[in-house]
Amino acid sequence: MRIGLHDAEAQVVRDKTFPNYALMKLSAWHKQRGDHVEWWQPLGLYDAVYSSKVFSYTLENPYLPPDAIRGGTGYDVKSRLPEAVDGMFPDYSLYPDTPYAIGYITRGCPNRCRWCVVPEKEGKLQPYRRWKELIRPDSRELVLMDNNILASDFGLEQLCGLAGSGYRIDLNQGMDARLVTPEVAELLARLDWIRFLRFSCDEASRLDAVIRTCELLGKHGVRPYRIFIYLLVTRDVEDAALRVGRLKQLKGINLYAQAERNDRLGIMPNREQLRFVEYVYSGAFRRCEWPVWEEARRDKEKH
Repeated sequence: MRIGLHDAEAQVVRDKTFPNYALMKLSAWHKQRGDHVEWWQPLGLYDAVYSSKVFSYTLENPYLPPDAIRGGTGYDVKSRLPEAVDGMFPDYSLYPDTPYAIGYITRGCPNRCRWCVVPEKEGKLQPYRRWKELIRPDSRELVLMDNNILASDFGLEQLCGLAGSGYRIDLNQGMDARLVTPEVAELLARLDWIRFLRFSCDEASRLDAVIRTCELLGKHGVRPYRIFIYLLVTRDVEDAALRVGRLKQLKGINLYAQAERNDRLGIMPNREQLRFVEYVYSGAFRRCEWPVWEEARRDKEKH
């Protein structure tokens, strides 16, 4: 059989480098069966075409065949890989420029944040893989995509195993600072991070926990410039401005703002949200307060 794979995000994001986990597993499964696997081409002839989409706002490719097998949160939040496919070790040859392994130690999340699809998609928090099942023989780096690993005893046990293992890691979804105890802070400080320790601060009620976590990590030598905070920007932009104002007092901390968007629920960011994202992304938040920056931009646009 000739199999065509389509990475929906790769068609719209130039130089996309982060691999698609589902497609790598599908590729491994089909190759094990003796099938020929390649990236889908519009003029190619295939026995089966798989398209995977992560984000609902990623544009559909109009040339995909009607019978293409579509999966991923961007198509259907309930979509799942068959158990036999999900059990495969990913085929990293699809993304030859990827220098690290990726995967999950846990799946799901016990929280039910209004803006998050994880509980609906993955269900309750549960163990998924041990870290030694995820690593590659040709890499000493592992990027974990767990949504709430600190809420899992199994997850913490696996992180303990990674400490001192010689592997550098990243938790790219942002950890929950509310779960960082002095003992967890000590564990996180012992891990060898690829670049940042990432946390989320999606509403002002989490500020105290994030700041307390930064202080705990600081006691173990983790400086603010090694910490990365994800910030959700809802229509309550003043809430986001409050979070940025307090967090930037941690000199050198890295902030990343993202406007809330959920196409399935008809939630789209307004102009003010997008402007606030620009304020953070440009680094202007380090130089001035949000109202000052916004007023200056409005004056500039008038002239």
